[in-house]
Amino acid sequence: MAASTEREDLEARIAEVSEHIRTLIEQAPGVSGASDDDLIQERLEEQQALYKQLLEQRDALDNAS
Repeated sequence: MAASTEREDLEARIAEVSEHIRTLIEQAPGVSGASDDDLIQERLEEQQALYKQLLEQRDALDNAS
């Protein structure tokens, strides 16, 4: 039961981060200036790294079951 709840929490976080990534990608064409562009790129890279980490956690949880 605990693994099921943990997986549900991971799935919710994965969906949230995925939405953040989508939003950042949509915002990118509308920004002007190098500093704004750099900030969007930095945030996108952070979110992509978090997304990858969450997927790895989910896979590890699945493999442990």
